[in-house]
Amino acid sequence: MVHQYELMVIIDPEIDERTVAPSLDKFLAVITKDGGTIENTDIWGRRKLAYEINKKSEGIYAVVNFTAEPATAAELDRQLRLSEAIMRTKVLRAEEAIARVAKVEAAKAKKAESVKSVAAEAAKVAASSSSDAE
Repeated sequence: MVHQYELMVIIDPEIDERTVAPSLDKFLAVITKDGGTIENTDIWGRRKLAYEINKKSEGIYAVVNFTAEPATAAELDRQLRLSEAIMRTKVLRAEEAIARVAKVEAAKAKKAESVKSVAAEAAKVAASSSSDAE
């Protein structure tokens, strides 16, 4: 069964940024070889890390959206972890990530709606008290 995935990779900052895309393509060949498709590759560039990884405070971030079999995604993750140039990887099924984002957005919308209703109620009370004062 084919699923959509999102892969985030943090690459060692000592690697030249011009060679990031070609070296990432070598890993992504696993996806196309097994019949998957790469929808989007977005290289964010050098960013400061929230905490040090392997005594480094920066890393080169890359995000890849792809469609593949679960076994292919697992193999890609395994190969990335074996590479010394890759500091961290995270593979998420996009459906799960989208569901999490939707849940957070729904909670925010519900909170905003309750704030609006409280503000409207406060405005009514203020209007009625000001008309009573006249």
